[in-house]
Amino acid sequence: MAEKYPMSWSFNTSYPSIDDLRKKARSRIPRFAFEYLDGGCNEDVNLHKNTSELREVELVPTYLKPAIDVKLQTELFGTVYDAPFGVAPVGLQGLIWPNATEILAKAAHNHNIPFILSTVTTSSIERVSELTQGKAWFQLYHPAEDALRDDIIKRLKNSQYEVLVLLCDVPSFGFRPRDIRNGLAMPPNMSMQNILQILSKPNWALQTLLHGTPEFATLKPYMPKGLNMKKLGQFMDKTFSGRLSKEKIAAIRDQWKGKLVLKGVASEADTEMAVQLGLDGIIVSNHGGRQIDAGESAIHSLIPIEKKYKHKIKIMMDSGIRSGPDVGRALASGAEFTFLGRSFMYGVAALGNAGGDHTIAILKTQLKQVMNQVGCETTIDLEKYLKG
Repeated sequence: MAEKYPMSWSFNTSYPSIDDLRKKARSRIPRFAFEYLDGGCNEDVNLHKNTSELREVELVPTYLKPAIDVKLQTELFGTVYDAPFGVAPVGLQGLIWPNATEILAKAAHNHNIPFILSTVTTSSIERVSELTQGKAWFQLYHPAEDALRDDIIKRLKNSQYEVLVLLCDVPSFGFRPRDIRNGLAMPPNMSMQNILQILSKPNWALQTLLHGTPEFATLKPYMPKGLNMKKLGQFMDKTFSGRLSKEKIAAIRDQWKGKLVLKGVASEADTEMAVQLGLDGIIVSNHGGRQIDAGESAIHSLIPIEKKYKHKIKIMMDSGIRSGPDVGRALASGAEFTFLGRSFMYGVAALGNAGGDHTIAILKTQLKQVMNQVGCETTIDLEKYLKG
């Protein structure tokens, strides 16, 4: 039976799957923007493993039982969300589709799911707090200077953020050949090739004109005026120190009294450190295959971590999750909550203002269908239906 949604929860039947949204997004935005969103690092090996190995997970249905009432509501950090998935942090969202950050933040708030704002995306801490009534999460790229770190944390407190996510998987920037060829920067390098790409996507160009050139909105107060592209790169390299340490995390734990989560965890050793430092949760992730091509898939990292650390710390997962069945597979494998990045960006790039609502509707419908099929009433019980 199809789920009925309020009229504001738009569902465009021309695009019933995430893959449909991906294809539409590719046709609507410049190639340099699509390749930034869609690609991984090096040869994209781990990008593809993330999804293909997740889809090797199988569930066992039980059909001969009384009718069930599937409920997607999931408790996390004392909040009951309406689904077991949220919007993962994505950098440069406004470059992919103008105003994308605000579109997704609004949709997440309307559907009562978490939205994670990236330090390096295109809407500010304060604006996203306004759109979500202080219910957004924030992902921190660790600053090189304590003063900048402390000021960002102060802004988060003033804006009523409750969950701070520390990113640990960027000790160096991923080697991404497409972005290098495209001269990707903020704003993008206006080579003749990129100009022609923009001219071929008039709707994207018009929306960009209406909303203004995308910029690092959260970082704007700290940036000298008049930075050109070369100096912007130097500013970013100087401003952020990607490698986290026990001491850096402990200093933040001392300041931040809200929930503290470590994102990018791919080993038992880092999970153990998170537990020792009193963190509230981890997100098992490999940055969507954008940082290390020689690593293992996120689902393969999750399984031993979940076996050893379940009930010691909240264990969440992103990377490779593209659909409602993928959410179900991750939950059945031990994740307590999931996050998706590219899927939501495909939705917004494909459908603009309706893209966030539509993508959430797809994921909810697909996940409920899977749970009805296997005979599972609540998301916490999906582990019981894992094959093997």
